[in-house]
Amino acid sequence: MPYKKKTWQEKLLGNKNFPKTLELEARFPCYRALKAMGAEPGDSVVLAPALEVEAVMRQVPEGRLITLTKICEQLADKHHTQYCCTLTTAIFITIVANAAEEMHRDVPYWRTIKNDGQLNAKFPGGAETQKTRLENEGHAVITRGRKHIKYYVQDFEKSVINA
Repeated sequence: MPYKKKTWQEKLLGNKNFPKTLELEARFPCYRALKAMGAEPGDSVVLAPALEVEAVMRQVPEGRLITLTKICEQLADKHHTQYCCTLTTAIFITIVANAAEEMHRDVPYWRTIKNDGQLNAKFPGGAETQKTRLENEGHAVITRGRKHIKYYVQDFEKSVINA
């Protein structure tokens, strides 16, 4: 039987084992990122489902932005943990964005940017489409690089919502 590739909707809805709360261990894929944020082995970490990531992304109003870290802070608070796994959350952000396009869901995923203000090339239409949408909402987007061009929201810190 040939393998049937899952749709983005199936990926969005297919997180039956989440949320999951774990104690941070050095073998976790997100260990280095969480350690850089101040986490220590044994700290509580939540792996939140994609639908919860989507719910946070839905709350970002026009003209405002949210970062991976801010999404994780909200999810950690919701689940009464110290941290949220940045790796699974980043994967789910991409799934939410692509499912929103695939299913024509009302999720303003383009308002989600990376922690340093960079746009996400994995979003539908790539960073160029995200750039256009953000500029239409009044954000200034700057370009960095010559060969490998990356886009960043200028002064993004002023527009990021608080967790």
